[in-house]
Amino acid sequence: MPKLVFFLLFSVAIYHAAYSKVSFPAIVGDNMVLQQQSTVMLWGWSKKGSMVTIVTSWNKKTYKTEKSSDGKWKMPISTPIAGGPYTISFNDGELTVLDNILIGEVWLCSGQSNMEMPVKGFRNQRILNSNELLLDAENESLRFFLVQKNTSKIPLEDVKGQWQQSSAATIKQFSAVAYQFGRALQQKLKVPVGLIGTYWGGTPIQAWMSVSSLNAFPEIKLPDPADTARMPAVTPTLLFNAMINPLVHFPVKGFLWYQGESNVSNAPQYEKLMGAMVGEWRKLWGSGESPFYFVQIAPYSYGNDSGRQSAYLREAQLKSVSNITNTGMAVSLDAGTRTNIHPPDKTVISKRLLYLALVKTYGKTGIGFSGPVYKSMKVEGNKANINFDFAENGLSSFEKELSHFEIAGEDRMFYPASASITQEGLVVQSVKVQAPVAVRYAFKNWVIGDLYNTEGLPASSFRTDNW
Repeated sequence: MPKLVFFLLFSVAIYHAAYSKVSFPAIVGDNMVLQQQSTVMLWGWSKKGSMVTIVTSWNKKTYKTEKSSDGKWKMPISTPIAGGPYTISFNDGELTVLDNILIGEVWLCSGQSNMEMPVKGFRNQRILNSNELLLDAENESLRFFLVQKNTSKIPLEDVKGQWQQSSAATIKQFSAVAYQFGRALQQKLKVPVGLIGTYWGGTPIQAWMSVSSLNAFPEIKLPDPADTARMPAVTPTLLFNAMINPLVHFPVKGFLWYQGESNVSNAPQYEKLMGAMVGEWRKLWGSGESPFYFVQIAPYSYGNDSGRQSAYLREAQLKSVSNITNTGMAVSLDAGTRTNIHPPDKTVISKRLLYLALVKTYGKTGIGFSGPVYKSMKVEGNKANINFDFAENGLSSFEKELSHFEIAGEDRMFYPASASITQEGLVVQSVKVQAPVAVRYAFKNWVIGDLYNTEGLPASSFRTDNW
């Protein structure tokens, strides 16, 4: 074991062993929300050789840990149907009580700056209706835990942060996307909701993945744990080690993810990385195929309005919906801003994540949860007929002209095309292409999407070719 790694682990053990009463990782504390009707893990530190007795107030049940030679303990406990507030008592010879605990639904929210963007907004960058959101922020049944930013070359056992109750004063620093999702979920389900925010702007997906998951990608250089040089947050594994690994024992219902802008230069790799990351997170949480809902990156110029670099990343994200089980994507093709990579309208994004959760996780019916998804193309003369999934009641452009379609023949030259909504889908054509081979929709860095289903959910950018 490298000397630095040994020293850090030894220091953590000595720190906790010095306490005579039970102590906990930051994520286990007053005001927390525990996942309802499940087996949740509680863990922490106590005196060496001591047994910890745990009593949960919702059923007065007593649990006893094994005696530990190093002071570490953990204990699975059963949670009831949503409710509270409750207490949990811990005794290793000295009593410690965790207070004001709720039982409900817990979601982990992660990613880069568009997930991080707080309700108050960034400096000189606004959140739509920020003050109205803060005006309605008082909610005893909505709690959140914001993980303090940190990096590490080795997996850590703890983070810094604390559970807080939603109010204008506390929530203004928390993710606008996550908060609005959680508030609406709490209102719809009528149960407590807990949100864990762990995010860092400008970071690639590799930073949120472990060494073991990145070993399958030899082209990615991994940091040496023995290297004492300070490394930036974008370094692979550093955020996983410091801001994900300490949380993996804490049960969650599912994951929300908003990231991808920092990976636009390598879309094919991103598709594989995302599959590997989701698989490992689920494995570490021991949650089977727990829901993983994410936001497709919004259109933005990236210095070139007509470029297609980010369109390929959006395509990789679209493919992930098919390739990763129990996932879903909130499309933001109509919600971007050309000169700001942080769109202010986080409300529409949170609602689209909410639709996914309500339908796919909580079994609500009658609600649309996906925009139209390209299904097939059939060419008839100079016309390309496009069919879609998730458009059972048809398509709509909200009475606007569909303006982002292109069509190409065998020469692979794309020309602007007209598109008309039909009973079956769309018909796309151009006088410059008499024998269509391929169609693309909104396949550029900067667009404002204009194709929806009748539920008002937008289609992703797509292409029928693989050129």
